[in-house]
Amino acid sequence: MSIPKEPRQIMINLMYLVLTALLALNVSNEILNAFKTLSTSIDRSNRSIEQKTAEVYALIKENEEAPGQREKVRPFREKADEVVKRSDELVKYLDTWKKRIVMEAGGYDQHDSTVPEKMDNIDATTLLLVEKHGADTLKNRMLELRKFLLDQVGAEEGTSMISKTMPLTITPATKNDHNPKADWGIENFEHMPAIAALALFSKFQNDVRSSQSLIINRLFEEAHLKDIKFDTIGAVAVPKQSYALEGDKIEASIMLAAFNKAQRPEIKSLSGGGSTKPAVNGVIPWETVAKGTGLQTIKGRIELQTEQGTISRDWKFEYMVGTTGASMQLDKMNVFYIGVDNPVTVAAAGYSVEDVSLDIPGAVVRDSALKGHYNIRVDKIGKVQVAIRAKTKEGPVKTVGGMEVRVKRIPDPTAKVGGVSSGLMPASKFRIQIAPAAVLDAFDFDAKFKIISFQFSMKPLGRDYIGPYNAEDRNGTRFTTNSTIQKTMDMSRPGDKVFIENIKAVGPDGQIRTLAPIILSLN
Repeated sequence: MSIPKEPRQIMINLMYLVLTALLALNVSNEILNAFKTLSTSIDRSNRSIEQKTAEVYALIKENEEAPGQREKVRPFREKADEVVKRSDELVKYLDTWKKRIVMEAGGYDQHDSTVPEKMDNIDATTLLLVEKHGADTLKNRMLELRKFLLDQVGAEEGTSMISKTMPLTITPATKNDHNPKADWGIENFEHMPAIAALALFSKFQNDVRSSQSLIINRLFEEAHLKDIKFDTIGAVAVPKQSYALEGDKIEASIMLAAFNKAQRPEIKSLSGGGSTKPAVNGVIPWETVAKGTGLQTIKGRIELQTEQGTISRDWKFEYMVGTTGASMQLDKMNVFYIGVDNPVTVAAAGYSVEDVSLDIPGAVVRDSALKGHYNIRVDKIGKVQVAIRAKTKEGPVKTVGGMEVRVKRIPDPTAKVGGVSSGLMPASKFRIQIAPAAVLDAFDFDAKFKIISFQFSMKPLGRDYIGPYNAEDRNGTRFTTNSTIQKTMDMSRPGDKVFIENIKAVGPDGQIRTLAPIILSLN
Protein backbone atom coordinates (compact mmCIF):
# COMPACT_ATOMS: atom_id res chain seq x y z
CA MET A 1 0.00 0.00 0.00
CA SER A 2 1.50 3.36 -0.96
CA ILE A 3 1.78 6.33 1.32
CA PRO A 4 -1.11 8.75 0.68
CA LYS A 5 -0.36 12.35 -0.29
CA GLU A 6 -1.77 14.93 2.13
CA PRO A 7 -3.27 18.29 0.96
CA ARG A 8 -0.80 21.08 0.29
CA GLN A 9 -1.97 24.52 -0.68
CA ILE A 10 -0.53 26.01 -3.85
CA MET A 11 -0.66 29.41 -2.18
CA ILE A 12 1.39 28.18 0.80
CA ASN A 13 4.27 27.31 -1.54
CA LEU A 14 3.99 30.67 -3.25
CA MET A 15 3.96 32.65 0.00
CA TYR A 16 7.72 32.42 0.53
CA LEU A 17 8.34 33.86 -2.95
CA VAL A 18 6.47 37.08 -2.20
CA LEU A 19 6.85 37.52 1.54
CA THR A 20 10.36 39.05 1.52
CA ALA A 21 9.40 41.61 -1.14
CA LEU A 22 6.20 42.56 0.68
CA LEU A 23 8.04 43.36 3.91
CA ALA A 24 10.03 46.08 2.14
CA LEU A 25 6.88 47.83 0.97
CA ASN A 26 4.26 49.97 2.64
CA VAL A 27 1.83 47.06 2.79
CA SER A 28 -1.65 47.99 1.61
CA ASN A 29 -4.90 46.93 3.21
CA GLU A 30 -5.61 44.70 0.22
CA ILE A 31 -2.38 42.74 0.76
CA LEU A 32 -2.99 42.53 4.51
CA ASN A 33 -6.47 41.18 3.81
CA ALA A 34 -4.92 38.68 1.40
CA PHE A 35 -2.73 37.37 4.22
CA LYS A 36 -5.84 37.19 6.42
CA THR A 37 -7.60 35.11 3.75
CA LEU A 38 -4.50 32.94 3.30
CA SER A 39 -4.25 32.28 7.06
CA THR A 40 -7.93 31.31 7.20
CA SER A 41 -7.56 28.98 4.21
CA ILE A 42 -4.52 27.25 5.73
CA ASP A 43 -6.37 26.79 9.04
CA ARG A 44 -9.24 25.19 7.12
CA SER A 45 -6.78 22.90 5.34
CA ASN A 46 -5.28 21.93 8.70
CA ARG A 47 -8.67 20.79 9.95
CA SER A 48 -9.13 18.68 6.80
CA ILE A 49 -5.73 17.02 7.32
CA GLU A 50 -6.53 16.38 10.98
CA GLN A 51 -9.74 14.61 9.99
CA LYS A 52 -8.02 12.36 7.44
CA THR A 53 -5.21 11.51 9.88
CA ALA A 54 -7.71 10.72 12.61
CA GLU A 55 -9.40 8.20 10.30
CA VAL A 56 -6.16 6.29 9.69
CA TYR A 57 -5.18 6.54 13.37
CA ALA A 58 -8.57 5.08 14.30
CA LEU A 59 -8.01 2.16 11.89
CA ILE A 60 -4.71 1.31 13.61
CA LYS A 61 -6.45 1.21 17.00
CA GLU A 62 -9.37 -0.79 15.63
CA ASN A 63 -7.05 -3.42 14.15
CA GLU A 64 -5.26 -3.79 17.46
CA GLU A 65 -8.57 -4.98 18.88
CA ALA A 66 -9.09 -7.54 16.09
CA PRO A 67 -8.74 -11.20 17.11
CA GLY A 68 -5.10 -12.32 17.22
CA GLN A 69 -3.72 -8.91 16.18
CA ARG A 70 -3.01 -7.18 19.52
CA GLU A 71 0.66 -8.12 19.86
CA LYS A 72 1.41 -7.36 16.21
CA VAL A 73 -0.28 -3.97 16.05
CA ARG A 74 0.51 -2.65 19.54
CA PRO A 75 4.04 -1.30 18.71
CA PHE A 76 2.65 0.72 15.80
CA ARG A 77 -0.31 1.97 17.84
CA GLU A 78 2.04 3.07 20.67
CA LYS A 79 4.22 4.95 18.20
CA ALA A 80 1.10 6.54 16.66
CA ASP A 81 -0.05 7.63 20.14
CA GLU A 82 3.23 9.46 20.73
CA VAL A 83 3.21 10.98 17.23
CA VAL A 84 -0.27 12.41 17.82
CA LYS A 85 0.66 13.67 21.30
CA ARG A 86 3.85 15.46 20.26
CA SER A 87 2.30 16.90 17.10
CA ASP A 88 -0.62 18.29 19.12
CA GLU A 89 1.83 19.83 21.59
CA LEU A 90 3.71 21.69 18.84
CA VAL A 91 0.47 22.88 17.20
CA LYS A 92 -0.67 24.27 20.57
CA TYR A 93 2.76 25.86 21.05
CA LEU A 94 2.40 27.61 17.67
CA ASP A 95 -1.10 28.76 18.69
CA THR A 96 0.45 30.33 21.79
CA TRP A 97 2.89 32.22 19.57
CA LYS A 98 0.02 33.52 17.46
CA LYS A 99 -1.69 34.92 20.55
CA ARG A 100 1.57 36.49 21.82
CA ILE A 101 2.13 38.24 18.50
CA VAL A 102 -1.46 39.55 18.40
CA MET A 103 -1.29 40.86 21.98
CA GLU A 104 2.11 42.49 21.38
CA ALA A 105 0.64 44.11 18.24
CA GLY A 106 -2.17 45.73 20.27
CA GLY A 107 -4.68 42.94 20.78
CA TYR A 108 -7.47 41.47 18.67
CA ASP A 109 -9.68 43.53 16.39
CA GLN A 110 -12.91 44.38 18.23
CA HIS A 111 -14.97 43.48 15.14
CA ASP A 112 -13.03 40.35 14.08
CA SER A 113 -11.52 38.34 16.93
CA THR A 114 -9.43 36.24 14.51
CA VAL A 115 -7.07 39.07 13.46
CA PRO A 116 -4.98 41.69 15.27
CA GLU A 117 -6.27 45.24 15.64
CA LYS A 118 -3.15 46.47 13.83
CA MET A 119 -2.57 43.94 11.06
CA ASP A 120 0.36 45.98 9.67
CA ASN A 121 2.28 46.16 12.97
CA ILE A 122 5.89 45.09 12.26
CA ASP A 123 7.35 45.67 15.71
CA ALA A 124 5.73 42.70 17.48
CA THR A 125 7.46 39.98 15.44
CA THR A 126 10.79 41.82 15.53
CA LEU A 127 10.69 42.18 19.33
CA LEU A 128 9.42 38.69 20.22
CA LEU A 129 11.14 36.53 17.62
CA VAL A 130 14.31 38.46 16.74
CA GLU A 131 15.35 40.71 19.61
CA LYS A 132 14.18 38.28 22.32
CA HIS A 133 15.38 35.29 20.23
CA GLY A 134 12.01 33.53 20.28
CA ALA A 135 12.75 32.24 16.77
CA ASP A 136 15.66 30.18 18.11
CA THR A 137 13.38 28.27 20.49
CA LEU A 138 10.75 27.89 17.76
CA LYS A 139 13.33 26.55 15.31
CA ASN A 140 14.64 24.01 17.84
CA ARG A 141 11.14 22.78 18.71
CA MET A 142 10.35 22.20 15.03
CA LEU A 143 13.67 20.39 14.39
CA GLU A 144 13.14 18.22 17.48
CA LEU A 145 9.72 17.11 16.25
CA ARG A 146 11.07 16.44 12.76
CA LYS A 147 13.80 14.18 14.17
CA PHE A 148 11.32 12.38 16.43
CA LEU A 149 8.89 11.75 13.56
CA LEU A 150 11.64 10.36 11.32
CA ASP A 151 12.82 8.08 14.16
CA GLN A 152 9.40 6.39 14.21
CA VAL A 153 9.85 4.91 10.71
CA GLY A 154 11.27 1.41 10.86
CA ALA A 155 12.77 0.72 7.44
CA GLU A 156 15.93 2.65 6.53
CA GLU A 157 14.83 3.18 2.94
CA GLY A 158 11.48 4.42 4.22
CA THR A 159 13.22 6.92 6.47
CA SER A 160 15.28 8.27 3.59
CA MET A 161 12.23 8.67 1.33
CA ILE A 162 10.10 10.35 4.01
CA SER A 163 12.95 12.65 5.02
CA LYS A 164 12.98 14.10 1.51
CA THR A 165 9.21 14.63 1.35
CA MET A 166 8.43 15.64 4.94
CA PRO A 167 6.99 19.20 4.92
CA LEU A 168 8.23 19.96 8.46
CA THR A 169 11.73 21.21 7.77
CA ILE A 170 13.89 24.27 8.40
CA THR A 171 15.50 25.98 5.43
CA PRO A 172 18.84 27.53 6.50
CA ALA A 173 19.04 31.31 6.32
CA THR A 174 21.14 32.99 3.64
CA LYS A 175 24.13 35.06 4.69
CA ASN A 176 24.08 38.61 3.31
CA ASP A 177 24.96 42.18 4.26
CA HIS A 178 21.76 42.62 6.26
CA ASN A 179 22.09 39.19 7.88
CA PRO A 180 25.84 38.49 8.10
CA LYS A 181 25.38 35.62 10.59
CA ALA A 182 22.63 33.95 8.54
CA ASP A 183 20.22 34.21 11.47
CA TRP A 184 17.02 32.24 10.78
CA GLY A 185 14.93 34.54 12.95
CA ILE A 186 16.08 37.72 11.17
CA GLU A 187 15.47 36.24 7.72
CA ASN A 188 11.97 35.00 8.54
CA PHE A 189 10.52 37.46 11.07
CA GLU A 190 12.29 40.83 11.14
CA HIS A 191 9.79 43.62 10.30
CA MET A 192 7.11 41.11 9.35
CA PRO A 193 3.50 42.46 9.60
CA ALA A 194 1.52 40.79 12.37
CA ILE A 195 -1.11 39.35 9.99
CA ALA A 196 1.63 37.88 7.77
CA ALA A 197 3.19 36.27 10.86
CA LEU A 198 -0.16 34.61 11.65
CA ALA A 199 -0.28 33.21 8.11
CA LEU A 200 3.30 31.93 8.44
CA PHE A 201 2.57 30.26 11.79
CA SER A 202 -0.54 28.67 10.25
CA LYS A 203 1.78 27.36 7.53
CA PHE A 204 4.07 25.90 10.22
CA GLN A 205 1.02 24.20 11.76
CA ASN A 206 0.13 22.86 8.32
CA ASP A 207 3.66 21.43 8.03
CA VAL A 208 3.25 19.72 11.41
CA ARG A 209 -0.14 18.21 10.54
CA SER A 210 1.01 17.07 7.09
CA SER A 211 4.17 15.49 8.56
CA GLN A 212 2.12 13.84 11.30
CA SER A 213 -0.20 12.41 8.64
CA LEU A 214 2.80 11.14 6.66
CA ILE A 215 4.15 9.21 9.65
CA ILE A 216 0.75 7.88 10.77
CA ASN A 217 0.15 6.54 7.27
CA ARG A 218 3.66 5.04 7.22
CA LEU A 219 2.98 3.28 10.54
CA PHE A 220 -0.29 2.03 9.08
CA GLU A 221 1.64 0.70 6.07
CA GLU A 222 4.31 -1.00 8.18
CA ALA A 223 1.63 -2.71 10.23
CA HIS A 224 0.09 -3.94 6.97
CA LEU A 225 3.45 -5.26 5.74
CA LYS A 226 3.65 -7.39 8.89
CA ASP A 227 0.56 -9.27 7.70
CA ILE A 228 -1.93 -7.43 9.88
CA LYS A 229 -5.34 -8.46 8.54
CA PHE A 230 -7.93 -5.69 8.65
CA ASP A 231 -11.59 -6.52 9.05
CA THR A 232 -12.73 -2.95 8.36
CA ILE A 233 -12.33 -1.28 4.98
CA GLY A 234 -12.94 2.42 4.37
CA ALA A 235 -12.64 4.60 1.30
CA VAL A 236 -10.19 7.53 1.43
CA ALA A 237 -10.06 10.50 -0.94
CA VAL A 238 -7.02 12.76 -0.48
CA PRO A 239 -6.90 16.04 -2.46
CA LYS A 240 -3.41 17.39 -3.11
CA GLN A 241 -4.67 20.90 -2.43
CA SER A 242 -7.67 22.19 -0.52
CA TYR A 243 -7.63 25.78 -1.85
CA ALA A 244 -7.40 26.93 -5.46
CA LEU A 245 -8.39 29.80 -7.68
CA GLU A 246 -11.00 29.36 -10.37
CA GLY A 247 -9.40 27.68 -13.39
CA ASP A 248 -6.62 25.98 -11.41
CA LYS A 249 -6.10 22.24 -11.71
CA ILE A 250 -7.43 20.13 -8.81
CA GLU A 251 -5.91 16.69 -8.18
CA ALA A 252 -6.69 13.98 -5.66
CA SER A 253 -5.83 10.39 -4.82
CA ILE A 254 -8.69 8.00 -4.05
CA MET A 255 -8.05 4.66 -2.38
CA LEU A 256 -9.27 2.05 0.04
CA ALA A 257 -7.48 2.36 3.36
CA ALA A 258 -6.50 -1.34 3.49
CA PHE A 259 -6.12 -3.69 0.53
CA ASN A 260 -3.49 -5.56 -1.51
CA LYS A 261 -1.33 -3.54 -3.93
CA ALA A 262 -2.04 -6.08 -6.65
CA GLN A 263 -5.74 -5.31 -6.57
CA ARG A 264 -7.22 -2.76 -8.95
CA PRO A 265 -10.25 -0.95 -7.47
CA GLU A 266 -12.52 1.05 -9.79
CA ILE A 267 -14.62 4.20 -9.46
CA LYS A 268 -18.17 3.31 -10.50
CA SER A 269 -19.89 6.63 -9.80
CA LEU A 270 -18.65 10.19 -9.43
CA SER A 271 -20.57 13.39 -8.68
CA GLY A 272 -19.06 16.84 -8.72
CA GLY A 273 -17.06 16.52 -11.95
CA GLY A 274 -13.53 15.35 -12.69
CA SER A 275 -12.04 12.27 -14.33
CA THR A 276 -10.17 9.19 -13.12
CA LYS A 277 -7.34 7.02 -14.42
CA PRO A 278 -6.65 3.30 -13.92
CA ALA A 279 -5.46 2.31 -10.44
CA VAL A 280 -1.70 2.04 -9.86
CA ASN A 281 -0.64 0.16 -6.72
CA GLY A 282 -4.15 0.45 -5.38
CA VAL A 283 -4.38 4.23 -5.91
CA ILE A 284 -6.77 5.81 -8.42
CA PRO A 285 -5.61 9.25 -9.68
CA TRP A 286 -8.39 11.84 -10.06
CA GLU A 287 -8.27 15.36 -11.45
CA THR A 288 -10.47 18.25 -12.52
CA VAL A 289 -10.31 21.97 -13.24
CA ALA A 290 -11.57 24.23 -10.46
CA LYS A 291 -14.82 25.99 -11.36
CA GLY A 292 -17.45 27.93 -9.49
CA THR A 293 -16.55 29.61 -6.22
CA GLY A 294 -16.79 28.56 -2.61
CA LEU A 295 -16.80 25.07 -1.10
CA GLN A 296 -17.00 22.26 -3.70
CA THR A 297 -17.95 18.68 -2.76
CA ILE A 298 -16.82 15.59 -4.68
CA LYS A 299 -18.56 12.27 -3.98
CA GLY A 300 -18.13 8.82 -5.46
CA ARG A 301 -18.17 5.05 -4.93
CA ILE A 302 -15.14 2.78 -5.13
CA GLU A 303 -15.41 -0.97 -5.82
CA LEU A 304 -12.91 -3.78 -5.31
CA GLN A 305 -13.28 -7.34 -6.60
CA THR A 306 -12.22 -9.92 -3.98
CA GLU A 307 -12.54 -13.66 -3.54
CA GLN A 308 -15.41 -12.97 -1.18
CA GLY A 309 -17.21 -10.83 -3.74
CA THR A 310 -17.39 -7.12 -4.55
CA ILE A 311 -16.57 -4.66 -1.80
CA SER A 312 -17.84 -1.11 -2.34
CA ARG A 313 -17.51 2.02 -0.22
CA ASP A 314 -18.65 5.61 -0.62
CA TRP A 315 -16.09 8.41 -0.34
CA LYS A 316 -16.23 12.19 -0.22
CA PHE A 317 -13.90 15.18 0.03
CA GLU A 318 -14.19 18.95 -0.25
CA TYR A 319 -12.04 21.74 -1.65
CA MET A 320 -12.38 25.52 -1.63
CA VAL A 321 -12.38 27.57 -4.85
CA GLY A 322 -11.41 31.22 -4.59
CA THR A 323 -12.09 33.81 -7.26
CA THR A 324 -10.02 36.24 -9.23
CA GLY A 325 -13.00 38.60 -9.37
CA ALA A 326 -14.03 41.45 -7.11
CA SER A 327 -15.22 41.61 -3.53
CA MET A 328 -16.80 44.15 -1.24
CA GLN A 329 -16.29 44.06 2.49
CA LEU A 330 -18.89 45.76 4.66
CA ASP A 331 -16.79 47.26 7.43
CA LYS A 332 -19.59 47.16 10.03
CA MET A 333 -21.88 44.23 9.14
CA ASN A 334 -23.71 42.71 6.17
CA VAL A 335 -26.46 45.32 6.12
CA PHE A 336 -26.91 49.01 5.28
CA TYR A 337 -28.68 51.24 7.83
CA ILE A 338 -30.81 54.23 6.94
CA GLY A 339 -29.62 57.65 8.08
CA VAL A 340 -25.94 56.89 8.72
CA ASP A 341 -22.75 56.44 6.69
CA ASN A 342 -22.22 52.73 5.97
CA PRO A 343 -18.47 52.23 5.38
CA VAL A 344 -17.38 49.57 2.87
CA THR A 345 -14.06 48.44 1.41
CA VAL A 346 -13.89 47.34 -2.23
CA ALA A 347 -11.18 45.46 -4.12
CA ALA A 348 -10.92 43.65 -7.43
CA ALA A 349 -8.11 41.21 -8.15
CA GLY A 350 -6.06 42.26 -11.14
CA TYR A 351 -7.20 45.91 -11.01
CA SER A 352 -5.66 48.96 -9.40
CA VAL A 353 -7.72 50.25 -6.49
CA GLU A 354 -7.96 53.62 -8.27
CA ASP A 355 -9.79 51.92 -11.16
CA VAL A 356 -12.46 50.24 -9.00
CA SER A 357 -15.79 51.92 -8.22
CA LEU A 358 -19.29 51.15 -6.92
CA ASP A 359 -22.68 51.53 -8.56
CA ILE A 360 -25.69 51.18 -6.22
CA PRO A 361 -29.08 52.27 -7.62
CA GLY A 362 -31.20 53.83 -4.89
CA ALA A 363 -28.19 54.78 -2.73
CA VAL A 364 -25.64 57.58 -2.50
CA VAL A 365 -22.00 56.47 -2.80
CA ARG A 366 -19.44 58.83 -1.28
CA ASP A 367 -15.66 58.53 -1.53
CA SER A 368 -13.68 58.48 1.71
CA ALA A 369 -10.17 59.71 2.36
CA LEU A 370 -8.72 56.25 1.62
CA LYS A 371 -8.64 54.65 -1.81
CA GLY A 372 -10.99 51.71 -2.12
CA HIS A 373 -13.12 52.87 0.81
CA TYR A 374 -16.62 54.33 0.45
CA ASN A 375 -19.50 55.54 2.61
CA ILE A 376 -22.96 54.44 1.51
CA ARG A 377 -26.18 56.34 2.34
CA VAL A 378 -29.60 54.69 1.92
CA ASP A 379 -33.10 55.96 2.72
CA LYS A 380 -35.55 53.09 2.07
CA ILE A 381 -36.03 49.76 3.83
CA GLY A 382 -35.57 46.71 1.58
CA LYS A 383 -32.61 45.62 -0.53
CA VAL A 384 -30.13 47.24 -2.90
CA GLN A 385 -28.08 45.66 -5.66
CA VAL A 386 -24.38 46.52 -5.49
CA ALA A 387 -22.36 46.43 -8.72
CA ILE A 388 -18.56 46.55 -8.48
CA ARG A 389 -17.13 48.23 -11.57
CA ALA A 390 -13.54 48.36 -12.80
CA LYS A 391 -11.74 50.15 -15.60
CA THR A 392 -10.01 47.67 -17.92
CA LYS A 393 -6.57 48.13 -19.46
CA GLU A 394 -8.30 48.75 -22.79
CA GLY A 395 -10.28 51.65 -21.34
CA PRO A 396 -13.94 50.54 -20.96
CA VAL A 397 -15.47 50.05 -17.55
CA LYS A 398 -17.05 46.66 -16.84
CA THR A 399 -18.85 44.97 -13.96
CA VAL A 400 -16.48 42.54 -12.20
CA GLY A 401 -18.59 41.57 -9.20
CA GLY A 402 -21.63 42.36 -7.13
CA MET A 403 -23.85 41.40 -4.27
CA GLU A 404 -27.23 42.05 -2.70
CA VAL A 405 -27.31 44.00 0.58
CA ARG A 406 -30.25 44.36 2.94
CA VAL A 407 -31.36 47.84 4.07
CA LYS A 408 -32.70 48.21 7.58
CA ARG A 409 -33.86 50.93 9.92
CA ILE A 410 -31.63 51.76 12.89
CA PRO A 411 -33.01 49.83 15.90
CA ASP A 412 -34.93 51.68 18.61
CA PRO A 413 -32.78 53.07 21.42
CA THR A 414 -33.48 52.50 25.12
CA ALA A 415 -34.61 55.42 27.28
CA LYS A 416 -32.47 55.79 30.42
CA VAL A 417 -32.02 58.16 33.35
CA GLY A 418 -28.68 58.11 35.08
CA GLY A 419 -27.69 55.06 33.05
CA VAL A 420 -30.65 52.86 34.04
CA SER A 421 -33.97 52.18 32.32
CA SER A 422 -35.85 50.88 35.37
CA GLY A 423 -35.37 49.68 38.91
CA LEU A 424 -33.79 51.26 41.97
CA MET A 425 -32.02 54.63 42.10
CA PRO A 426 -30.88 56.71 45.08
CA ALA A 427 -33.12 59.75 45.52
CA SER A 428 -30.04 61.96 45.85
CA LYS A 429 -28.78 60.76 42.47
CA PHE A 430 -32.19 61.22 40.82
CA ARG A 431 -32.53 64.84 42.00
CA ILE A 432 -29.37 65.87 40.08
CA GLN A 433 -30.34 64.29 36.74
CA ILE A 434 -30.59 66.72 33.83
CA ALA A 435 -32.58 64.80 31.23
CA PRO A 436 -33.53 61.31 30.05
CA ALA A 437 -31.26 59.92 27.33
CA ALA A 438 -31.90 57.63 24.33
CA VAL A 439 -29.09 55.05 24.25
CA LEU A 440 -28.27 52.57 21.47
CA ASP A 441 -26.78 49.53 23.20
CA ALA A 442 -24.39 47.24 21.26
CA PHE A 443 -24.73 49.13 17.97
CA ASP A 444 -21.60 49.55 15.84
CA PHE A 445 -22.50 52.88 14.23
CA ASP A 446 -22.11 56.31 15.75
CA ALA A 447 -25.84 57.07 15.59
CA LYS A 448 -27.23 59.65 18.04
CA PHE A 449 -30.83 59.93 19.19
CA LYS A 450 -32.36 62.86 21.10
CA ILE A 451 -35.52 62.79 23.16
CA ILE A 452 -37.96 65.49 22.02
CA SER A 453 -40.86 64.93 24.43
CA PHE A 454 -41.98 62.88 27.44
CA GLN A 455 -44.60 62.81 30.22
CA PHE A 456 -43.51 62.95 33.87
CA SER A 457 -45.37 61.87 37.00
CA MET A 458 -44.43 60.81 40.53
CA LYS A 459 -46.11 58.85 43.34
CA PRO A 460 -44.65 60.11 46.64
CA LEU A 461 -44.59 57.62 49.47
CA GLY A 462 -47.91 57.88 51.39
CA ARG A 463 -49.23 60.74 49.25
CA ASP A 464 -51.27 61.26 46.06
CA TYR A 465 -49.88 61.16 42.51
CA ILE A 466 -48.21 64.32 41.22
CA GLY A 467 -48.64 65.04 37.54
CA PRO A 468 -48.60 64.04 34.80
CA TYR A 469 -46.62 66.97 33.35
CA ASN A 470 -45.57 67.21 29.70
CA ALA A 471 -42.21 68.40 28.42
CA GLU A 472 -41.41 68.99 24.76
CA ASP A 473 -38.52 70.56 22.84
CA ARG A 474 -37.50 69.64 19.26
CA ASN A 475 -33.89 70.48 20.11
CA GLY A 476 -33.79 68.05 23.03
CA THR A 477 -36.06 67.87 26.05
CA ARG A 478 -34.72 68.30 29.59
CA PHE A 479 -36.35 68.14 32.99
CA THR A 480 -35.91 71.91 33.17
CA THR A 481 -38.04 72.30 30.04
CA ASN A 482 -41.03 72.23 32.40
CA SER A 483 -40.27 74.03 35.67
CA THR A 484 -42.99 72.05 37.49
CA ILE A 485 -41.12 68.82 36.69
CA GLN A 486 -37.91 70.23 38.12
CA LYS A 487 -39.72 71.32 41.33
CA THR A 488 -41.27 67.86 41.69
CA MET A 489 -37.84 66.23 41.30
CA ASP A 490 -36.37 68.53 43.98
CA MET A 491 -38.93 67.29 46.51
CA SER A 492 -38.41 63.57 45.73
CA ARG A 493 -37.48 61.31 48.66
CA PRO A 494 -36.66 57.62 49.24
CA GLY A 495 -39.76 55.47 48.75
CA ASP A 496 -41.15 57.60 45.93
CA LYS A 497 -41.85 56.13 42.48
CA VAL A 498 -41.11 58.04 39.28
CA PHE A 499 -42.82 57.46 35.94
CA ILE A 500 -41.46 58.85 32.64
CA GLU A 501 -43.80 57.80 29.84
CA ASN A 502 -44.85 58.58 26.26
CA ILE A 503 -41.17 59.14 25.43
CA LYS A 504 -40.54 60.33 21.88
CA ALA A 505 -37.09 60.35 20.28
CA VAL A 506 -35.70 61.16 16.86
CA GLY A 507 -32.52 59.74 15.29
CA PRO A 508 -30.34 60.37 12.22
CA ASP A 509 -33.00 58.90 9.92
CA GLY A 510 -35.46 61.64 11.02
CA GLN A 511 -38.11 59.14 12.14
CA ILE A 512 -39.82 59.70 15.49
CA ARG A 513 -39.69 56.63 17.75
CA THR A 514 -41.85 55.89 20.80
CA LEU A 515 -39.65 54.38 23.51
CA ALA A 516 -40.46 52.13 26.43
CA PRO A 517 -41.26 54.01 29.70
CA ILE A 518 -38.81 54.53 32.54
CA ILE A 519 -40.06 53.46 36.00
CA LEU A 520 -37.81 54.17 38.98
CA SER A 521 -38.11 53.31 42.66
CA LEU A 522 -36.12 55.79 44.73
CA ASN A 523 -34.20 54.59 47.75
